[in-house]
Amino acid sequence: MTIFQRLGWFMVAGFGAAAVGGIALNRGESINALWFVAAAVCVYALAYRFYSAWIAAKVLMLDETRATPAERLDNGRDFVPTNKWIVFGHHFAAIAGPGPLIGPTLAAQFGYLPGTLWILTGAVLGGCVQDMTILFFSTRRDGRSLGQMARDELGPVGGMAALVGTLMIMVILIAVLGLVVVNAMKHSPWATSTVAATIPIAVLVGLYMRNIRPGRVLEASLLGLALLLLAVAGGGWIDHNETLRPLFDHEGLTLAWLVIGYGFFAAILPVWLLLAPRDYLSTFMKLGTILLLAIAIVLLRPEIRMPALTRFIDGSGPIFGGTLFPFVFITIACGAVSGFHALISSGTTPKLLANERDIRMIGYGGMVLESFVAIMAMIAATVLDPGVFFAINSPAGVVGKEAVEAVAKISSWGFPVTVEQMAFLAQQMGETTLFARTGGAPSLAVGMASIFGNAFGQGWLSIWYHFAIMFEAVFILTTLDAGTRVGRFMLQDFLGNFSPRLGRTSWYPSVLLTSGIIVAAWGYFLYIGVIDPQGGVNILWPLFGISNQMLAAIALSVATGILVKSGRLKFSWVTGVPLAWLAIITTSASWEKIMSADVRVGFFAAADNMAAKLASGALPPEKAAVAPQLIFNLHLDAWLTLFFVAVLWLIIFDMLRVCARHLQGKQVAALSESPHEPSRLVEDWVRD
Repeated sequence: MTIFQRLGWFMVAGFGAAAVGGIALNRGESINALWFVAAAVCVYALAYRFYSAWIAAKVLMLDETRATPAERLDNGRDFVPTNKWIVFGHHFAAIAGPGPLIGPTLAAQFGYLPGTLWILTGAVLGGCVQDMTILFFSTRRDGRSLGQMARDELGPVGGMAALVGTLMIMVILIAVLGLVVVNAMKHSPWATSTVAATIPIAVLVGLYMRNIRPGRVLEASLLGLALLLLAVAGGGWIDHNETLRPLFDHEGLTLAWLVIGYGFFAAILPVWLLLAPRDYLSTFMKLGTILLLAIAIVLLRPEIRMPALTRFIDGSGPIFGGTLFPFVFITIACGAVSGFHALISSGTTPKLLANERDIRMIGYGGMVLESFVAIMAMIAATVLDPGVFFAINSPAGVVGKEAVEAVAKISSWGFPVTVEQMAFLAQQMGETTLFARTGGAPSLAVGMASIFGNAFGQGWLSIWYHFAIMFEAVFILTTLDAGTRVGRFMLQDFLGNFSPRLGRTSWYPSVLLTSGIIVAAWGYFLYIGVIDPQGGVNILWPLFGISNQMLAAIALSVATGILVKSGRLKFSWVTGVPLAWLAIITTSASWEKIMSADVRVGFFAAADNMAAKLASGALPPEKAAVAPQLIFNLHLDAWLTLFFVAVLWLIIFDMLRVCARHLQGKQVAALSESPHEPSRLVEDWVRD
């Protein structure tokens, strides 16, 4: 590195430190959103340039001359050497679900500071490391899944626990994705019609690229993007059409059944017909929208209106119960550390990777990009007036069903808002009301629309709002599609131990059976969230965050065990430190959700409180009708949380046992790394 390069990076470090310091130390005065962008860019640039390069060279020792499974096992179907940018696009589209959008939005109830700091530090030290190391270890093991690597490296006990725990965690993750979509579309014909239109558009693009005009990728891309934008505009026309409007104006439960049905058909249809084109289109939509949002923020330099810390750090927040620690780290999973990424990094991505040198860009770089999405979401949520933010995200069960009740309650917290202000905002966004639109997606869409409107034209606010809803839905449905299919594969692997025919992914009865089981499982938890009078977020999002972080801890346990068995004990802190932190926060959050006497935090406490009210006749009729189911569901959530934390510690102790035996020279399962084979692709590239 030359003296000028050193000086340049020193300046980046200094500017980044100043930006982070300005965000962290600012009190009582408004702060410009541009500082958030500057801090994120500097932190990510430094981490990628130095930390990821050190991990690649010293810890993992990437070997670009080594043949990858995509080359050695190339079968033209699952294992295919693919251009690194296409692999990057696939990987980012698969990992970038709603988490980096919704988590920061919900966590803004604590203020902008805690979530922002966690996103920056958690990503570069935890999330990016997990994605990169799991992608590397899976690539070195013929693209094996996380559960299979756990069985091979830790043994049958830890391996079986990882397999069962991962499958059950996957069910919870998908259910929350569905809940976010339902809450965004509830009684919004514009949003519902726009999201519905994305399904035939994806099918049309799939048919276009496969049958109508094979190989014409650019044509299909332009067609798909044009139709997506037309769907947004068409949704506005449907919303104002008295005949068509009722066809897309539905209650949450009706929408939930539609999402469940969609998930089943998406899992059994050929991958090229729906999943692949949606994945492809969503990559363009995601990257383009985030880039446009960043440009708008740079141009506008909006002020952050949410305080650095709010009064709700004590756990009294209206959106979800729980104190700042540990719940800010649980609420923001994707964008900082996400266990779901480990399933992708040990799933499709290693089967497409043409060269090990691309692991750093795809694994570490892909997570950096998702973390930047989370920063954009935090900005979009916190540029709103705090009163407006809480009016949108607070459930009617907390602030009251009537608008007058809600604004009085929210204003009493010190965040003034008026009925007229909310009515005018809803009119601007093309909605009948924005009160109690829980789930995070609507408030994020309002924030994005406000930024886009101020930058590119206020007259288009309703278009921008529903474009943002579609943007979020594309994020979510892409992950819901992929998650359901991955869950089906995992269940088929498990059932294949008992019946080889059920383990065959090509046997259609098995496809139908396992898809039905997976969809029924996450559909049940989606149903729980939809019938909950509090909006479902208070019940399901903490369970989502806890289970997702536990999955990341499982992945880091496997990675730490492999590092120790590979003779790299001195580098095991790279995965061991984030593992220890995740174990602490997930165990703490689990303890709170199980043992807390606060009815807004503890599952058992909430169930007992509801049972007492039901017995005394204190519940209104509509709540009393669903109370028995909600009580059962709260108990189920508590026992699931206990099961997940038990699985986590079983795997951690099993990993420590294997490491201790290895360091003592005792026999352990041999490393399952595939033998080295020189890459012919490198020779071809050099010759070309």
